[in-house]
Amino acid sequence: MTSPLEGLRVLDLSRVLAGPFCTMMLGDMGAEIIKVEHPEGGDDTRGWPPFYDGGESTYFQSVNRNKKSLTLDLKAEEGKEIVRQLIEKSDILIQNFRPGTIERLGFGWDTCSAINPRLIYASVSGYGQTGPNRERPAYDILLQAEGGLMSITGEQEGGSVKTGIAIADLTTALFSIQGILLAIIAREKTGRGQYIDMAIQDGQAALMSHAAGNFFGTGVPPGKMGNRHPSICPYRDFQCSDGTLIVAAANDSLWDRFARAIGRADLADDPKWKINDDRVKGRDELEAILDETMKSKTRAQWAEAISKGGVPCGPVKNVGEVASDPQVLHREMVIEMEHATTGTLKMMGIPVKLSDTPGEAKLPPPLLGEHTDEILGGLLGHSDSKITELRDKNVI
Repeated sequence: MTSPLEGLRVLDLSRVLAGPFCTMMLGDMGAEIIKVEHPEGGDDTRGWPPFYDGGESTYFQSVNRNKKSLTLDLKAEEGKEIVRQLIEKSDILIQNFRPGTIERLGFGWDTCSAINPRLIYASVSGYGQTGPNRERPAYDILLQAEGGLMSITGEQEGGSVKTGIAIADLTTALFSIQGILLAIIAREKTGRGQYIDMAIQDGQAALMSHAAGNFFGTGVPPGKMGNRHPSICPYRDFQCSDGTLIVAAANDSLWDRFARAIGRADLADDPKWKINDDRVKGRDELEAILDETMKSKTRAQWAEAISKGGVPCGPVKNVGEVASDPQVLHREMVIEMEHATTGTLKMMGIPVKLSDTPGEAKLPPPLLGEHTDEILGGLLGHSDSKITELRDKNVI
C-alpha cells in the first residue's frame, strides 16, 4: 500500500518545534525526511530535559519520528556543497532560521530555486519575511502574547496566561503543512515549485477568528473569561463534590436537557433562561445557581445523569489519563516504537485517519547523525574515504 506522500523528499533545516512537528507529520504520511543538524549538539531540543534513561530528550523524541538525521556544518564550504546536492534531489525544503540568516549561508529562495526549479521552499519565522518586525527573534510565548491569544486566556480577575502547550508553534506547523500540500498540488499544474512565507504571528492572528469578529462588531476587544464562553451559557467547568466537570450546553435544546438532568426543571421552565442570549446576559446569576447545584453530587454521578440526558460533558483529565483513555487507545493515538537507546518508546499517534493510504510510524526518532553515512553514501554517492575525510574535518 502506497503512502500518500511516498516518493517526496523533504530537506529539513528546521529545529525546535514548529518545523519539526510539520516534517514529522509529513513523514508520517510517507515523505522521506532528511533532518540536517549541526555535528555539535544537533537540534536545540536534544539538550532539553527531561531525559529518558538512555539519555535522549523526551521533547526531541516527541516530534522527530520518521526522519533521518544528517549532521552537517552549514558554514563549511564542503557542507554547503552537500546541501546543494540535496536540494537538487529534494521536493521540499523547510527552514526556520531568523529572516536573513539562510540567505547569508547562501541558501535563500532565489538560489535554491535556481538549483531546483521544482523545489517547494517553506520559511517559518516569528513575524514573516517582510514587515518592520521581520528580523525580531521569536519564541512561542511571545507569539501567543503578540498574536492576541494571551489577552483572552486566563481567569477574568487574574493575569494573562499562555496555553499549557506551545500552541503557536504547533498550529504554525499545521498551517505550514497546508501550504506545502497546496504547493504540491499547484506544482502538478505548473511544473514549478514556489515560496511559502509562514509567520507564526499570522497564524495566531488567523486563529482569533470569532474573537476578532466580536471586536470588529462591537469595537471592544474581548477579554479573559476563564473557562466561560463569550457567546454561550452554560459552557464551562463546574466543581462537583469531588472534582471538575465540563458541561457544554451549546444551544437552547441542550440547556433544557441539562437543567432537567440535574433536577432543575424549574430553571428549564423559567422563561428568563429559555433563550441563550438571555442566559449569556444573566450568566452571573444563573451560574451561581448552577454552581450550588453541581456541588451536591460527585463528578461521576453528574456525568452519568447529564450524559444520559444527551448533553456533552466530561471530566478535566490530566495527560496520564488521556494516555490511558479507552477511546484514545482504540483510535491508536498512543503508539510504541523500539528505539536504540530508549528501548520501547511511547509516542502520541497519527490523528489523520485515511482509509486507503493511512499514515505509519516507521522510523523511531534518530540519534544525532545516525543516517549521515547512509545519505552521503547511498543518496549522494560519496565514497567511504570521502565520508571519513569530511568527518575528520568536522564537516559532518
